[in-house]
Amino acid sequence: MTAFVAFAAGLHRQALWQVVRACVADFKLTTAPYPCLAVNLSGGEERGYVVLRPPLTHDLILSPTRRIVGIEDPFLRLPDAPAYFDAAWRARSFLADAGGRPPNRDSVALVVNSAAERTQDQLHIHIGCLLPTVQRAIAATAPRVQIAGWTQLTSVVQHIVFWGMRIRATDLAEVDPFRLVAGEFADKVRDMGNLTIMVAAVRVEGEDGFLILASYLGAPHSWWSVGDNELIGPHCPTDASPDAPPLHDG
Repeated sequence: MTAFVAFAAGLHRQALWQVVRACVADFKLTTAPYPCLAVNLSGGEERGYVVLRPPLTHDLILSPTRRIVGIEDPFLRLPDAPAYFDAAWRARSFLADAGGRPPNRDSVALVVNSAAERTQDQLHIHIGCLLPTVQRAIAATAPRVQIAGWTQLTSVVQHIVFWGMRIRATDLAEVDPFRLVAGEFADKVRDMGNLTIMVAAVRVEGEDGFLILASYLGAPHSWWSVGDNELIGPHCPTDASPDAPPLHDG
């Protein structure tokens, strides 16, 4: 609990890792995930993850049970790396609007901050609902983003340049945003730690899909770096429909 409080207060950059270890230890001892919401060790600790809601924050996070400092870790780009984004997408079942209902699919986003934006040196994916302005911008932008190709975007967040790729899918089981972004930006970004990745659910012409969006520190025409605080809001929309599936962990 001390580590959990330290994480919330931002007292040191290893607090999240200490919470992850505490959740794993408790799960092994009692099969309860406390103080996390879920612990999944079905593939072993080297491929597992936890889901938790940090105190004093509005979103959820998913963090590996393997020590991974951040987005720059080469392990994330291996062909057989765990599908952390897919696990984070399924963990949206822990989100709820003011009435306690699951959020609408198209309001949910997943964000991994760059090294400049993160406060913890353990990889974590933010899971939350988009800010209304960002959600409207993404909905308007999605139809003109290439399928399986990258499109430069300037309308998602003011003064920030993103590159986006649209994919047709209902989940992320066969999609690895870490590798897709790394492949596109290998020639643009010397340090992968400068990247921010967001995955947002979209629906174009009645078909479910996702936008994979990336920006990086120092990108041309970007005034500053962008992180989860500029993308994910404090509340999920109250007109949500209950379409999020239950999360099954063990």
